[in-house]
Amino acid sequence: MGDMANSSVDFYPKSQRRELNHAGGFGCTLSELRSLMELRGAEAIQKVQETYTDVNGLCRRLKTSPTEGLSDNATDLEKRRQIYGQNFIPPKKPKTFLQLVWEALQDVTLIILEIAAIISLGLSFYAPPGEQSEACGNVAAGAEDEGESEAGWIEGAAILLSVICVVLVTAFNDWSKEKQFRGLQSRIEQEQKFTVIRNGQQAQIPVAELVVGDIAQVKYGDLLPADGVLIQGNDLKIDESSLTGESDHVRKSADKDPMLLSGTHVMEGSGRMVVTAVGVNSQTGIIFTLLGAGGEEEEKKDKKGKQQDGAVENNQNKAKKQDGAVAMEMQPLKSAEGGEMEEREKKKASVPKKEKSVLQGKLTKLAVQIGKAGLVMSAITVIILVLYFVIQTFVIDGKTWAAECTPVYVQYFVKFFIIGVTVLVVAVPEGLPLAVTISLAYSVKKMMKDNNLVRHLDACETMGNATAICSDKTGTLTTNRMTVVQTYMGDTHYKETPDPSNLTPKTLDLLVHAIAINSAYTTKILPPEKEGGLPRQVGNKTECALLGFVVDLRRDYQLVRDQTPEEKLYKVYTFNSVRKSMSTVTCMPDGGYRLFSKGASEIVLKKCTNILNSNGELRSFRPRDRDEMVKKVIEPMACDGLRTICIAYRDFPAGKEPEWDNENEIVIDLTCIAVVGIEDPVRPEVPEAINKCQRAGITVRMVTGDNINTARAIAAKCGIIQPGEDFLCLEGKEFNRRIRNEKGEIEQERLDKIWPKLRVLARSSPTDKHTLVKGIIDSTIGDQRQVVAVTGDGTNDGPALKKADVGFAMGIAGTDVAKEASDIILTDDNFSSIVKAVMWGRNVYDSISKFLQFQLTVNVVAVIVAFTGACITQDSPLKAVQMLWVNLIMDTFASLALATEPPTEALLLRKPYGRNKPLISRTMMKNILGHAVYQLTIIFTLLFVGEVFFDIDSGRNAPLHSPSSEHYTIIFNTFVMMQLFNEINARKIHGERNVFDGIFGNPIFCTIVLGTFGIQIVIVQFGGKPFSCSPLNAEQWLWCLFVGVGELVWGQVIASIPTSQLKCLKEAGHGPGKDEITDEEMAEDEEEIDHAERELRRGQILWFRGLNRIQTQIRVVKAFRSSLYEGLEKPDTKTSIHNFMTTPEFLINDYIHNIPLIDDTDVEESEAPPRRRFRASPPQSPNKNNNAIDSGIYLSTDVSKTPTSSSSPVSPLHSMETSL
Repeated sequence: MGDMANSSVDFYPKSQRRELNHAGGFGCTLSELRSLMELRGAEAIQKVQETYTDVNGLCRRLKTSPTEGLSDNATDLEKRRQIYGQNFIPPKKPKTFLQLVWEALQDVTLIILEIAAIISLGLSFYAPPGEQSEACGNVAAGAEDEGESEAGWIEGAAILLSVICVVLVTAFNDWSKEKQFRGLQSRIEQEQKFTVIRNGQQAQIPVAELVVGDIAQVKYGDLLPADGVLIQGNDLKIDESSLTGESDHVRKSADKDPMLLSGTHVMEGSGRMVVTAVGVNSQTGIIFTLLGAGGEEEEKKDKKGKQQDGAVENNQNKAKKQDGAVAMEMQPLKSAEGGEMEEREKKKASVPKKEKSVLQGKLTKLAVQIGKAGLVMSAITVIILVLYFVIQTFVIDGKTWAAECTPVYVQYFVKFFIIGVTVLVVAVPEGLPLAVTISLAYSVKKMMKDNNLVRHLDACETMGNATAICSDKTGTLTTNRMTVVQTYMGDTHYKETPDPSNLTPKTLDLLVHAIAINSAYTTKILPPEKEGGLPRQVGNKTECALLGFVVDLRRDYQLVRDQTPEEKLYKVYTFNSVRKSMSTVTCMPDGGYRLFSKGASEIVLKKCTNILNSNGELRSFRPRDRDEMVKKVIEPMACDGLRTICIAYRDFPAGKEPEWDNENEIVIDLTCIAVVGIEDPVRPEVPEAINKCQRAGITVRMVTGDNINTARAIAAKCGIIQPGEDFLCLEGKEFNRRIRNEKGEIEQERLDKIWPKLRVLARSSPTDKHTLVKGIIDSTIGDQRQVVAVTGDGTNDGPALKKADVGFAMGIAGTDVAKEASDIILTDDNFSSIVKAVMWGRNVYDSISKFLQFQLTVNVVAVIVAFTGACITQDSPLKAVQMLWVNLIMDTFASLALATEPPTEALLLRKPYGRNKPLISRTMMKNILGHAVYQLTIIFTLLFVGEVFFDIDSGRNAPLHSPSSEHYTIIFNTFVMMQLFNEINARKIHGERNVFDGIFGNPIFCTIVLGTFGIQIVIVQFGGKPFSCSPLNAEQWLWCLFVGVGELVWGQVIASIPTSQLKCLKEAGHGPGKDEITDEEMAEDEEEIDHAERELRRGQILWFRGLNRIQTQIRVVKAFRSSLYEGLEKPDTKTSIHNFMTTPEFLINDYIHNIPLIDDTDVEESEAPPRRRFRASPPQSPNKNNNAIDSGIYLSTDVSKTPTSSSSPVSPLHSMETSL
């Protein structure tokens, strides 16, 4: 690796290298740093020592100080950006408007229409020779007036025009959606900040502003934004699975493996690093560059496949233009790339863009059913028309098929075909997906104002169906502004802050040291921003409370920290969810060591064997004393809703150094200094919000790491538990004991006995939270399945956030890992924002239902009218162009109008719909059929006796190309008027009487209804031949309007019929039934991935597949032939992994396309269920399914893992077994 790295330097021409070397006088060139970041472990350390002597030497070359950081000098920062690049990876180019138009044109029904219209156009220009027209019978009758037969082309042209309209509208909607998504992305990216040291001060700067040479503070939960070398670290563990596919955490330390890579997650510990590579030069950036964030790269790769030999040289030249070292990595890719690129492009079209949410699943199913019905109807229509014509012409009139008449007959057949296709177009509700998109996009935009930053569009609709919320306590239900309110030290229980003069100096001194040193040095209490405000708390809030306590004792913690700076700390055991405590070792002047420890009181007290008495002397602390202390001190504190923290220390004598890695031997025999009770007050608006949730039929559960008494007290304050209710409050241990069988496996039946009553889960681990969420989601005991929302802020909440139907991460307190795994980010960390999300979610659902009710009425009526009209009068009363106009207003405009209704508080007064509630309820079905009956009655009356009523010529049985009649114009106009007024009816779907309620609160709706009305007037009065309309007089218009308004009256009549009497009505649009649950699980387990993550995943697969393709194939086959599958049931999904096991070649190439990393799909369908099913108990380490980037890469019999992990020397089989 070393020599290869050196060679990369030679890509620069000598002169350029010299210039770079001295550019700005920095002692490292870009390529040097890049080749350094290629190395790992011992190699890396050796390279640093050879080139720079040590990390400080590297800092000197980069003109930065390991302790003070860079100076905030704008010119210096700018110079660094120019030489080493910006910390920004250019995004993929968005699709152009023309591309979107092309995509919209791919719609099958539109293609059929286009073809029919073109044939019709072609035939209309062909005039049969005049003499024989008699011989063709009455076929050409009516075409006597010349102008009319000339105008035969208009219909075809009009159809093409309306197709263009539909396409443009669709493309525009897609375009604006894409634009919004990009805006959202950049908003999320701007919000990510990182802590750096500049001028010796900590500062939070946006990630894009990081430069090479910055000293960055790395802490638990961070997503690293750039590559760097560790200067100093405490117990640092990194999850590098997003780059390497290895799910085990990697220990990082300045003397063993100091390389930190961008895109990896900090799972434990803290430290400082010097940034060495940013943007496209960082490890993540290199992968992006390989992918070619733009399309031109793809083309290059296409060419590369064709000219394998010249590839290396070409690449090097290209790479020189980009930057040196990329070339080095580009070569290994060429073998894999060639053939697969084209395949990939082909696949791209066919792969669905993203996994459907519950609602989209129901809608697609419904649309397909309606489409099929429409297809049958249109086919029958065409057949009947053709048969009727043939029998009439050739049998009854006894004509023979003369050659010269062929064009005329064909023209008739084309006309019939167009009528058939039009029926189909009207029958297919293509407005449905549009309505969903508009409604979701509108909601997402508005939810921003309500402090909900939605990362995945469908989350907001799922939220409307939520039946359970599992919430964190700290920071979500409480203010996360903690203060110490009670203490127990020196045998005395103080109910408020003790006076320092009452404490022995020794105890006080130990306490101040224990708090100041044994907490993250990034945690600080800063002076208030405004006069008279509260001091600002920066960093971990519990530690802030303790530091605030030191300040209240009139001591300065900063002095203690200055005496023992962070570099001098001997060993740190950082806090994590397993330890639930933090310990720090310092060196004493006499050569001994002192360990300070703090943590959850019951955990730390168990390790204490001594306690300081009132004189500050040790006295022994036996289990009996401990029980008494728990009863007298800890429980009373907990019952007041306080978190109890125990602070302790231990001295090690000089001489033999203890074995620090054996933690269990180190953190025992402690001496308790004090126990403090920390209050975290409930947010004032939370009880009201929880009350709203309960009214809306949503169960709120609290899952917390706190003591059970504290948790119970807070739950009572919030209103999660009410006196006199039958509820359970459990601790994590007890919960596990109840849900596991003798073998320690989780049993769903046991879980089902517990969760319905469970309200508080205390002292819970991340695994418990994940188990609970999964248990509730998988449970089938109720009449409907549960939809679960989860809130979380810590790295350890990742698995639960991911498993939940909707994951909420905290915007302020949340770690990057939590945000990455979440669907919605609460920008104000407030529980009441969740209630707003529920409201918006239900609103989306209702908007879709409103639109459906309206759309289906139109469809039913239009199809029946076209069908029966065609059968009885050989011509559809509604012409193709008119149908398309109806389709346009009904689909596109109505979806806009009805999908943008604002939500009301009333939405929170009904129960959630749940997963398998049908889309079309009985009430809606009643409305649809009721209005259809009214409209059909009117239209058929007009069709058959309209000419008598209005005293006009009948439009029935008109020959081909005859002028448009007033009769059919009235039918068309009446039809549209009825739809317009029915659109107002559709605003209410639960049988409410007042359909005008709040109509002026929705300007879009009013504009669209009036606009449609205006355009309709223009079409009827001036539409003429293209729209087959003839102008109507005032009286006829008034009749049309009168019939339309009748819709509103009829709506009141329908509302009076009680739905319960109509047992015969079926509901439609169900979610999957119980037997189809697996499909739905797929939908839940797959999540949409942001563009960047998607690109990254592609990158990882490509990257590793390119490097190790052949090796991998052999290994994969071996792995699968091994006994891996013997103990596992065969997954019962549609496409099980077994189908891909025939030959290695087939396995890799075919399967690769199901891997999300390649395309825009998400985690593979075929694997989501087996993955869940096989994992008997979720893994201990919280990261197994922790971050969005690696969700496609960690393995539980995912094939995707095997190609990825193969870069490591471990065999895939081995890694499979470990993660299984």
